Amino acid sequence: MKRESEHLQPSGQPDRYISFCGIDCDLNARRLMEVLDARLLEPGRGNVFWDYFQKKRRGEGGPQADDLFLIHSNINQIREFLEACDDGAGLALLEQIEVECC
Repeated sequence: MKRESEHLQPSGQPDRYISFCGIDCDLNARRLMEVLDARLLEPGRGNVFWDYFQKKRRGEGGPQADDLFLIHSNINQIREFLEACDDGAGLALLEQIEVECC
């Protein structure tokens, strides 16, 4: 069995192409969903798509999708939304999830 340090790039960063050791995709997905939840509470941010997205997240009308799956499946819509919100931190987290987990 490899030590965790053997799953890292020379820079010391985790390398998902070798292993997901050291990458907490579920935690980062939850954090991004918290960002989306907060942004969607802002006046004028919601629309039919986000209503549908939240229903999918709650499992209404079918199986409940996990956060990472929803992010992966809707990454372009999420990016566009965060850009419209001018949310640099949210965009950075989305980019991290895309690079490390999707």
